[in-house]
Amino acid sequence: MTNELTPKFNPTEVEAGRYEKWLEADVFKPSGNPDAEPYSIVIPPPNVTGKLHLGHAWDTTLQDIIIRQKRMQGFDTLWLPGMDHAGIATQAKVAARLAEDGILPQDLGREKFLDKVWEWKDEYATTIKEQWGKMGISVDYSRERFTLDEGLSQAVRKVFVQLYNKGWIYRGEKLINWDPKAMTALSDIEVIHKEIDGAFYHITYQIEGSDEFVEIATTRPETFLGDTAVIVNEKDERYKHLVGKNVILPIINRVIPILTDDHADMEKGTGVVKITPAHDPNDFEVAMRHDLPMINMMNNDGTINENGGKYEGLDRFEACKQIVADLKELGQLVDIKPVRHEVGHSERTGVVVEPRLSTQWFVKMDELAKNAIAHQRKKDGTDDVVAFYPPRFGDAYLQWMENVHDWVISRQLWWGHQIPAWYNEAGEMYVGEEAPEGEGWTQDADVLDTWFSSALWPFSTMGWPDENAEDFKRYYPTSTLVTGYDIIPFWVSRMIFQGLEFTGKSPFKRALIHGLIRDEEGRKMSKSLGNGIDPMDVIEKYGTDALRWFLSNGSAPGQDVRFSYDKMDAAWNFINKIWNVSRYILMNAEDVSADAVSSALTKVANKTAGNVTDRWILTRLNDTARRVTEQMDKFEFGVAGHILYNFIWDEFANWYLELTKEVMFGEDEAEKDITRAVLLHVLDQVLRLLHPIMPFFTEEIFEKLPNTSGSIVVAEYPKVRPEFNDDKASEGVAMLIELITAVRNIRAEVNTPLSKAVPMLIKSEHADFFNAVSPYISRFTNPSELTIAKDLAVPEQAMSAVITGAELYLPLAGLINIEEEIARLEKELAKWQKELDLVNKKLGNERFVANAKAEVVQKEKDKLADYQEKFDTVKARIAELKEN
Repeated sequence: MTNELTPKFNPTEVEAGRYEKWLEADVFKPSGNPDAEPYSIVIPPPNVTGKLHLGHAWDTTLQDIIIRQKRMQGFDTLWLPGMDHAGIATQAKVAARLAEDGILPQDLGREKFLDKVWEWKDEYATTIKEQWGKMGISVDYSRERFTLDEGLSQAVRKVFVQLYNKGWIYRGEKLINWDPKAMTALSDIEVIHKEIDGAFYHITYQIEGSDEFVEIATTRPETFLGDTAVIVNEKDERYKHLVGKNVILPIINRVIPILTDDHADMEKGTGVVKITPAHDPNDFEVAMRHDLPMINMMNNDGTINENGGKYEGLDRFEACKQIVADLKELGQLVDIKPVRHEVGHSERTGVVVEPRLSTQWFVKMDELAKNAIAHQRKKDGTDDVVAFYPPRFGDAYLQWMENVHDWVISRQLWWGHQIPAWYNEAGEMYVGEEAPEGEGWTQDADVLDTWFSSALWPFSTMGWPDENAEDFKRYYPTSTLVTGYDIIPFWVSRMIFQGLEFTGKSPFKRALIHGLIRDEEGRKMSKSLGNGIDPMDVIEKYGTDALRWFLSNGSAPGQDVRFSYDKMDAAWNFINKIWNVSRYILMNAEDVSADAVSSALTKVANKTAGNVTDRWILTRLNDTARRVTEQMDKFEFGVAGHILYNFIWDEFANWYLELTKEVMFGEDEAEKDITRAVLLHVLDQVLRLLHPIMPFFTEEIFEKLPNTSGSIVVAEYPKVRPEFNDDKASEGVAMLIELITAVRNIRAEVNTPLSKAVPMLIKSEHADFFNAVSPYISRFTNPSELTIAKDLAVPEQAMSAVITGAELYLPLAGLINIEEEIARLEKELAKWQKELDLVNKKLGNERFVANAKAEVVQKEKDKLADYQEKFDTVKARIAELKEN
């Protein structure tokens, strides 16, 4: 294997076959080390409805970053993969595919239709796994699960039966949300409320046996077919004489009573309210109070049923149009007033949801919610309260739990977990984990809401209900959940209350909540806008590592991220920069052994070899490893990425690499060996720090290093090495860099190129240090004469700069204008005054000084001293120039 890298980073070549090699080497499986601390994540199972989108790519990237770092840190890591059957969505997709061939699900029957769905599942599960491979996610496929696996199905049945036996699952007739397209019940959180244009229709109902009419206003005139009463407020003087009488429903001529109820608001509309108990939640409550009949006037598909008289068979919206026309012809349509109002739509099919009386299965939520809320609010430090990142989502979770309603869990579908309830002709019902013995029993045809099984995912995938299952004992509760804020009520909340109920523990210790992927304009990606982006297309152009770098650095936890091709370009350029740095190092250090590196580092640490720049870069590497680890532990991947970027691009590539050329182009071979060793070590550590975020190219370079073996996937993550901390070297090289930068800036201001040698004077208490590094100063600033002293005469006509620990002068007589130099220095003085004001304000804040860490306060005090010294020096220089 050659150690040479290609001149330009080519992600296609680098990534080809790499994932397969990882799988063959089994590097993604748990270590099996009983002494290692376990760290587990279960993947939020994607639906087998199609290809993965950018949101999935973001979600899996964040999980992979966490698990790869923990694996390198020596944890016994398990990242368990799997997929969700996604009842409504998958059944709808398969039905649509069959419809293209003119086939209806009913034509096939339940069993043959389910065969088609399983074929679909196999097809798209294969596609999803291919995409996972492209993303490089390090899951353990030997533990892959599907929500309809037998083990998971057993868990579902056990949970259902136990909740039923406690009285927390029940079957009853209630008003629910109905999807007329999917022809199934929906839970409240599967209904999306959208603002649409509508109208208030003002209709008159005639009082029975009278010429008098009352006026009602409704946005849905077709529902009068199911009216069973009208109500007024008992305090409403306008209608007291009508209470106890009846009205006649127009067209169908059914007689219904006039009642009093507080639901009628005297100040709203006409004060008369029609009651349609089978199609409105508020009306349902009124009907329960008054024992009113409940008339369902709609079929499962949204057409009017036999209770609709001449409108029977019409679609609900067509019936509305005809009823309005008929009412107008009768003279009982008084007015139509446009209104903008919110209407519930099905999350899955997009159609308008129909509130509808229906017999369904429900989970009684009061006790489950109460227990979950009490657990999350414990403050005694002995519990396993879920830590939300950011914490505000913990409040969102509690708010939803405090306002939760009973959960309708039955769905009128074929694809899913069939409800474990059986009925016989005698009207008996049996609920159990297995079918009852004997003849004549028929299983409930409905299936369970997909979220019912997904709520068990963290422990059902670990082998529960077998509490002695090895994975359950070892890896549950899981360590971290990563998911979007949009499914806190759908999934996160339900996992927590089910985990607490059935295992006695929260299902995860931490919940990292991220936002949504948006386009460059901040719009949510959708088919209707045509702004969706396929992550596989991005990978084809830029490579997986570039996409992962962008996704991990795109935003802070909990925030949305805007996709940007400019940022993708920047991500690729960053990788290419590291690639070129690596190529340079490998070309110059291809034969350096591991022993040579170890020996050289020891000498540098003991200051028996090497120079100040070597000690500086190792100190900066230490600080980078410490800060990156701290930020990763807080899931601040963007901050960690920023720290890595600055160290790699600025300190390592732009400075240390350039500074080493003074040694590499010199004659001292022993010094060259030290430099090569330090270069190799820093590169090795940089690759390890980067690997969790960008796994492919880091592995490619890592395996070409002359002193490494095995995969970087299981290499040790960088740790802080105290022997490399050298604050004096760090401060010294920081001054050197500031000096070189100042000279370059001055030269640029007076248009004096680096190729033109100019005299330079450095006045500093650190003259000994600047003399020691004078070869670097000469190499990077090109002085014709270099004078370094603690005290020296300041030339009258010179460009100057104040840096930390020194004053710099470039006599450029004839090239500068004194007035322009004074103006420049006054701008610099204003800059330092602004910095002083900011620091003084912070240090003048008693709360900051009292509450901040001591080292943070000291850092601000050090800044104050540095800024004050620079301010005073610049001020003195201005005075000198003005005197002359």
